[in-house]
Amino acid sequence: MDYDEDIDALGMLCPLPVLKLRKRLMGHETGAVVRLLADDPAAVIDVPHFCNEQGHVLLEHSDIAQGRAYLVRKG
Repeated sequence: MDYDEDIDALGMLCPLPVLKLRKRLMGHETGAVVRLLADDPAAVIDVPHFCNEQGHVLLEHSDIAQGRAYLVRKG
């Protein structure tokens, strides 16, 4: 899937990956898709919760060599 921006949050611990995602999404228009790379174990819970609470859509998440990749559409 294509995305508008890559957000590298590898090596960051909770809550920094979600805070970085939130800040970057603010600069995009509704419907934009960003990919968040994170290796924080809490991101598996934090990213879906953030999307649900803020009206964004978690399109998919997958394992990558360094951690996990999350595709998020701005709501």
